[in-house]
Amino acid sequence: MDKYGLIGYPLGHSFSISYFNQKFADENIDAVYENFEIASIDLLAEVVDMNPNLQGLNVTIPYKQKVMPFLDLISPEARAIGAVNVIKVIHEGKNTKLKGYNSDVIGFTKSIEPMLERFHKKALILGTGGASKAIDYGLKSLGLETVFVSRYERPDTIQYEKITPDIIKEYNVIVNCTPVGMYPHTEECPQLPYEAMDNHTILYDLIYNPDETLFMKRGAEHGANTKNGLEMLLLQAFASWEFWQEK
Repeated sequence: MDKYGLIGYPLGHSFSISYFNQKFADENIDAVYENFEIASIDLLAEVVDMNPNLQGLNVTIPYKQKVMPFLDLISPEARAIGAVNVIKVIHEGKNTKLKGYNSDVIGFTKSIEPMLERFHKKALILGTGGASKAIDYGLKSLGLETVFVSRYERPDTIQYEKITPDIIKEYNVIVNCTPVGMYPHTEECPQLPYEAMDNHTILYDLIYNPDETLFMKRGAEHGANTKNGLEMLLLQAFASWEFWQEK
């Protein structure tokens, strides 16, 4: 039986394990999906060695960037993004090779593109982690200018306290790539001048639990168009399967 799985730390109950095992059951695919909670990326080789039927892995926090030096091949897109969230395990006789891809960018661009209008030209990306790199790549591929927002002074970033109402008007696409507002901390949201938002503003939250984060709710109160990360998650899972099936 073929095996697929997720590496990350900590994992808890992941979306991927439910999604793929349901898919395998519905489509009579002789495969199983498991969570591999590893405290260090150095344990990746052990996961591969101990699971000879392993065909593919998803990668989540905190290993999307740390995994890259452990891979034999990396797709040009994943290399440009600087983060990998899908690994195809290639068995060649007694040798095993690992190839990295990024399906986050596919899921995100397909999900946000229908929301974009001609007046959406600039975007703020909240957060600077592995997911934010895919979002940056995706937005630029759709023709938008981007700026990263960080709590800390970092090169090429703006800090939350410096975001004025005028900046909100100019950068009217805002994507939350941070865990702020995720269950159980649903009463939290990124500190932004929400009162400057209107029906020209898009708020896209990678969080999908709760369905409507406080970030989305506060923007919607001023007319902003909002979307959570569930559709992106489904689309990136579908793209993962496509990568694993590549010949």
